[in-house]
Formats: sequence, structure tokens, C-alpha cells
Amino acid sequence: MKSLIKRIGESEKKYVSEVLDTDFRSSKGSMMMTRVEQKFAELFGARYAISHVNGTATLHSAIAAAGVEAGDEVIVPPLTMSSTAFGVLQNNAVPIFADVDERTFNISPDAIRNCVTDRTRAIIPVSLYGLPCDAVEINKIAKEYHLAVIEDNAECFMGKIDGNIAGTLSDMASFSFQSSKHLTSGEGGMIITNNEEYANKVRRFSSLGYAGVGAMKGKITKKDIQNPDYERHCSMGWNYRMPEICSAVILGQLEHCEELVQRRIEVANMFRTEIEKYSWLIPQYIPDGFENSYWTLAVQLDTKKIGWNRFRDKFIENGGDGIYSAWQLTYLEPMFRDMALQGREVFFKEPFNIYNPKRYEKGICPIAEKLQPRMLQFKTNYWDFTDAEKQAEILKKTLKELD
Repeated sequence: MKSLIKRIGESEKKYVSEVLDTDFRSSKGSMMMTRVEQKFAELFGARYAISHVNGTATLHSAIAAAGVEAGDEVIVPPLTMSSTAFGVLQNNAVPIFADVDERTFNISPDAIRNCVTDRTRAIIPVSLYGLPCDAVEINKIAKEYHLAVIEDNAECFMGKIDGNIAGTLSDMASFSFQSSKHLTSGEGGMIITNNEEYANKVRRFSSLGYAGVGAMKGKITKKDIQNPDYERHCSMGWNYRMPEICSAVILGQLEHCEELVQRRIEVANMFRTEIEKYSWLIPQYIPDGFENSYWTLAVQLDTKKIGWNRFRDKFIENGGDGIYSAWQLTYLEPMFRDMALQGREVFFKEPFNIYNPKRYEKGICPIAEKLQPRMLQFKTNYWDFTDAEKQAEILKKTLKELD
């Protein structure tokens, strides 16, 4: 019998208490931030880790650090949370949507290649639902066209490709600590990179453009700021630093990261055992050498046999916790359809990329458009395994009734 695990343990509480004991004195202002960055970098085998207030700010910083300028194009997937494209828009650049692979649901390297133009500056693949993106192939394309690769791994902690942790094969990788993620402090985010130039740029962009911060230093010193001649800001920047309390919680989470990730994997595998008995349900495909960390278990439903709402309603009727749908495709959201981009539409240069018409509309990514209304997302964050076992039995019963 698998045990009950605590999502928030004693370490998190201890470190938060240490922060509170400082009375938030500015001299102690980066104590936990420095520790969590060092611990995160160590866990991922990265040279640098730069913490942020959330996992959207991370993308904004990373895209800027990659040198993306107004009107440049950045290739992104349409089947994911819209924050990926928001980071592009925040940099006054143009998101170009590349279609996904029908089996993995992740962005397709072939589709990426078809979207590259002389205006492309970066690629942001998403490791969707916990399955690492095909970073090896994507980086081959990037090297050929001299593009930066920024992995959006908000949903993928400790997923692997041939033993390499997701996020360690590309120029930069972004992680989120939002409440639903593998590790959480309610909000927060992290960028990792092995490139010192990128790390310095990310740090300054996320820390008000302070001259006195850098790849390994997150706070300017009291001695510096007490000098009346001190010039603080070497560039424009935002205040995206992670609060000390959030840093304390993540520091504690990192101490039982393996346990938190493994629980989701165990739950997903238990659900997959039942799902794989039915041809009208197709779980996310895991290529050889890839390890899925299962932020959620994603399944494609044959909606010609069973309607999406019918499946969801029957599952809930039997006592199921409910099922999430996939997000609306980003480019079909009203803000893109109506070009309500807070004035950033002026940066959309002519002629527009041939793979994306001037108006974002249906037909841009046919595979993603086919998948989106069929997707079922099953929860995997059951910290009491007996709850997961009950849900697996409910799922088993539901599948038999619908077959």
C-alpha cells in the first residue's frame, strides 16, 4: 500500500519561519532566493538558475535575453496555455504557431522547420503535460538557422530524454511554481541556462536593469546604494524577482521533489492501465528514451464513439473528480482573433508569414485543431494514494459502461 505524502512538509514551514524571523530586513532580502537558485541549479545540473515571480515573467525575460526585438518572429505551439505566446507579445514580437505531433501532442519539429523565415529569432517548444519536447531535433533546426531555443517546461519537472533532464539540452528553460505544478509556492518561476551571457541578461531584465546584479548575484549591495554617485540601472528592466517567502517554500519542495514527481507518475500509470484497454482512448505517446513526469494524464478521446461531455458527465456521475479539457488553441482566443493586443499589432510587419495568415483563424494548425476538442486531462496530484485508487476504480467502471 502506497503511503500518504504531504505536499507541503516541515522543511517548507521551517524555511518560511526563517524568513519571517528576519522581519524582512533588506540586508536579508535575498537569503532564500540565493539558496533556492543554487539548489535548483544543482538539481538540474545547470550552471545558472534565476528565480522569478511567476512562470510567465520567466518567458518574458528569456525571450528578451535571446535578443528578440520588435517585429521579430518566435515559433510557439498553439496547444498549450497562452502564456507562452504572451511572453512573445510582451517583447513586441510576433508569435508564429507551428502544428503539433498527433501522437505526442507536443510541437512538431517538421512544423517548426516549415515556419522558419528570415525574421525568426527563437523557438519556444512546450513540454506538454509532463512529456519533454523533442529538444534534440528542435536544437538541430535551431543550430541550422541560428535560432535560440527556450523550453517552456512549466508542466515538466524531471522529465527526461535519454537520461538528460528536460530543460538541460537547450539555450534556456522556463519552469513554473504555480499552484497546480509539480513543485509549488503558489506562484513563482525559474530560468535555467548554461550560458553566462544569457544568465546576466535574464537577471538584469528581471531585476530593474540593475548594474550590480548578474548571473550569480541577485541583489545589489547596501554599500553600493549608499554611495550618492552610484549609477544603479544599466538597462531597462522589470521587477520580476521571486519573493523570499515563495523562495523558502520552493527550497523546501526541492528536498522532496523526487517524491512529489514520482507520485504523479504512479497515479498516471495506474489510470493508463485501464485506459489502454480501449481503442477509443489514446494516451499521450511516449517515444523511446523519453520519460513523462505527468503533470496530468492526457488522453485523446474518439468523440465519434463517445461525446466529450458524455464521458465527463458519466465519470462525474460515478463519483469521478472531473476531467479538464485542453485549452482553446491560443490563436483562436478572442484576443488573437480580434487582434486585441494592447497596441502590439503595430509590430506585425508585412508581408506576414505564409504559414500564418494576417488574421489568426482556423486552418493554421490542423492537427492541433483536430486534437483540442478531443483531449481529456486526468488529475494526477493525489497525495493520498487511496484517493487515486478510488478514482481508478471509478474510471474502470465508467469505461465499461461507455464501451
